[in-house]
Amino acid sequence: MNQTERLLERAEQLIERLEGVFSPSVQEPDWGCIAFRWKRSSGLQAIQRPQKVRLDDILCTDLAKSEIARNTRQFVEGRSANNTLLWGSRGTGKSSLIKALLNEYADQGLRLIEVEKQDLIDLPSIVDLIQDRPEKFILYCDDLSFEADDASYKSLKAILDGSISAPPENVLIYATSNRRHLLPEFKQENQDVHIVEGEIHQNESVEEKISLSERFGLWLSFYPFSQDQYLEIVDHWLTQLGAETTADETTRLNALRFALKRGSRSGRVALQFARDWAGRLPEERPVERD
Repeated sequence: MNQTERLLERAEQLIERLEGVFSPSVQEPDWGCIAFRWKRSSGLQAIQRPQKVRLDDILCTDLAKSEIARNTRQFVEGRSANNTLLWGSRGTGKSSLIKALLNEYADQGLRLIEVEKQDLIDLPSIVDLIQDRPEKFILYCDDLSFEADDASYKSLKAILDGSISAPPENVLIYATSNRRHLLPEFKQENQDVHIVEGEIHQNESVEEKISLSERFGLWLSFYPFSQDQYLEIVDHWLTQLGAETTADETTRLNALRFALKRGSRSGRVALQFARDWAGRLPEERPVERD
């Protein structure tokens, strides 16, 4: 083998390695799993141990829980249902509720695919992969929001209700966000509203933002918890963990102080306190003194 042939062989080996890096093989998903995560580099990845959240663990959001459970039940039973936007205060159970719905209806064929915001451009590919499957799929986008100059939301708009292709009957999109309209809103935009012959015409940027959230047929709002609601959630988790509830004054005061330090009385903070308190040995727990 002369030098030229050796160089050609090494070049071919290098090309094969680069192809493996930039175009990795995509394996068939494990359809026996109930939860998946989409990765652009490797496609649909099965989640072997999804979180075991129950609907009974989601407290103080009865109206939202009832509405999304009804919508999901319609979906798995083959009836019409809506894409859903869960928006509002952080830590109030938005993402946990979606995970709980998966566990509630997995036996009826419900599946969950988590898609991160930067991968929304792949939504058409994901839909093509699952539209002929017998299962019902929820595409789950957590903590969804876009910056003013972020154009990636256009892929989401097209899938929701803007493409020439009919949406598949076995796919819904559930998204959570702290913003109702998913995009930042500015004072100047509202000041640019003008009236023509008595009719209100909004600024085009406002229309663009509203047009995205309006593509979700169901909006569910989540609000901050009161002190009593926070303590109710604390008691739920303390009971689950086998610890004394806030009927004990020391436990109650420490639960309130824990929330004060976090600056939030959310369900997430309630669970964090319950884990901390239930895991402490009796001698490690603060003692209230007069």
